[in-house]
Amino acid sequence: MKNKAARKELIRQYKESPRPMGVYRVRNTLDERSLVGSSLDVQAMLNRHRAQLRMSSHRNARLQGDWDARGAEAFVFEVLDLLPPREEPDYDPADDLAVLEQLWLERLTPYGERGYNKPPADWSPV
Repeated sequence: MKNKAARKELIRQYKESPRPMGVYRVRNTLDERSLVGSSLDVQAMLNRHRAQLRMSSHRNARLQGDWDARGAEAFVFEVLDLLPPREEPDYDPADDLAVLEQLWLERLTPYGERGYNKPPADWSPV
């Protein structure tokens, strides 16, 4: 009985704890191509990408192709930046996440031969 109650308490604490939100990257270490994204739960999103790649079901065909050809050991899953948790009950982090992601996309330009992200309409390789 005591273990069951302790387990329930741990689950409750986990559900109530804030998730790390921010910007992440899946990086091919052989040619430095990257997929950059943002999430309200960065660790969960990285786990999702990892699972989809392992199951050959990732929606990004180029990333999946490189994963299949080069193997899991050629890739790293990284957290690039985190948004600090805020206490305001009506705070919606979506805009802040979008700005933070855009900053990293501009810094890394993971498009074309440099990455797996879909380029913006006004982007042209230099």
